[in-house]
Amino acid sequence: MPGLHRVPFDVVEKTLTASLIRHGFSPERAARCAFLFADTTADGVYTHGVARFPRLIKMISLDEVRPEAEPKVVAAFNAIERWDGQRGVGNLAAWAAMQRAIDLSTQFGIGFVALGNTTHWLRAGTYGRQAAEQGRIGICWTNTLPNMPFWGASDPVIGNNPLVIAVPRKAGPVVLDMAMSQFSYGTIEAYKLRGEQLPVDGGFDTEGNLTRDPAAIEASLRPLPIGYWKGSGLAMLMDMVASMTALGLATHQLSLDFLHESGISQVFLAIHPQAFGPDPRVNQLADDIVASVHNARPTKPGTKMRYPGEKTIAIRAENMRLGIPIDKALWDEILAL
Repeated sequence: MPGLHRVPFDVVEKTLTASLIRHGFSPERAARCAFLFADTTADGVYTHGVARFPRLIKMISLDEVRPEAEPKVVAAFNAIERWDGQRGVGNLAAWAAMQRAIDLSTQFGIGFVALGNTTHWLRAGTYGRQAAEQGRIGICWTNTLPNMPFWGASDPVIGNNPLVIAVPRKAGPVVLDMAMSQFSYGTIEAYKLRGEQLPVDGGFDTEGNLTRDPAAIEASLRPLPIGYWKGSGLAMLMDMVASMTALGLATHQLSLDFLHESGISQVFLAIHPQAFGPDPRVNQLADDIVASVHNARPTKPGTKMRYPGEKTIAIRAENMRLGIPIDKALWDEILAL
């Protein structure tokens, strides 16, 4: 594609690491943060990986993200913990919180960490995959700034709060990563930049009409909730659970400016499916469910049914072999940082 060129994974990782060190990160934290950025883009989630790096640097300059701040435990009771992210780097805090939930599940069979006062975690699916790759069922979500209207309302009062459910499987984890809007704002922006219409209605225009035009949806700030009123209700309840357990900010308390989106609340849950003892039926059930989806008759002849996250495997293999596709203007901007 015009404007895109491929950069080897290790070059991306080292370049981002060097930039983060210059912006106040320790070498270890810079390396982990850079890896998470590069890893997301390698998996084909181009809207929430390297493309977001300049935004992180900008938020650091505005003191909305504190590169040296690490999350800390403020309350704990058996398998449940509450953490304060101290407005540190969102992906690092989220990674640490999910890892703690995984560790708790080893002891209790289940682990729950509520993280408040944190910042954008970038790709939500990263943390579900983190749990699944360690043999855990991972469930996590975050609230966001107000960017979606409640069903029947015209102004944005709820977030499109991403939800992740990931299941471990020897042949590769199944990872559902979805926003509460039919299309995330990152996806809407990607369609707009490509000059394409959305495949189905994705929101409303400024006159209240359903539309597939990504530019019209951006202008109205009215993306369509998944399941209409069901999606908006789910987004509201996710916001309540996250903010109440983390004692962080709720969606309506967050800034409308994405450069000042800090103080958000998140939930990380890890379940140990073999906590009762090793049982081969657990893995067999996962494989049988995947097989039932693969064997389903497609509505379009010649197409293949895929489980959530299956396409990622092929995309990652290609990007690791050929290099990560990055817009040249974006890469030049990162090099300038």
